[in-house]
Amino acid sequence: MSLIRRKNESLSNPFQELREMSERIDRLLRSTWDDEKSEQALKALDWSPATNVSETDRAYLVKVDLPEVKKEDVKVTRADGVLSIEGERKHEKREQTEKMHRVESSYGHFLRSFTLPQDADDAHIEATFKDGALSVVIPKSPTTAAKAKTQEIKVN
Repeated sequence: MSLIRRKNESLSNPFQELREMSERIDRLLRSTWDDEKSEQALKALDWSPATNVSETDRAYLVKVDLPEVKKEDVKVTRADGVLSIEGERKHEKREQTEKMHRVESSYGHFLRSFTLPQDADDAHIEATFKDGALSVVIPKSPTTAAKAKTQEIKVN
């Protein structure tokens, strides 16, 4: 980013340079990805919700902030050792007379995927949705966890 202002740069929009840089990065990514599926995936994802992942002795906890997202618009799946959380935050309908001064909320489709740890008991994953937050509890497998704690590695 240049700190020197160009002659024809507009003072009315201080974020113009950031927008241009974002567009250049987007074009670069699109030009380097030959796979049509990858490009469609890049276009389809509009935002990424904030997510916290924590661990206790018994389980892993994934918490996803999803304000203004309905429970029906969220899908949690497990496949091939990957937990995926997918959904959509729909645009609010606004009156035509309302003038927006700042919009920081993101809208549209999102997808977050996490590789499950080896000690995860993926057959007993539970998800709850409350007050705009999704909580996914991934219990640890008692046999795998016990093995991991006491496993002796033989040195040859």
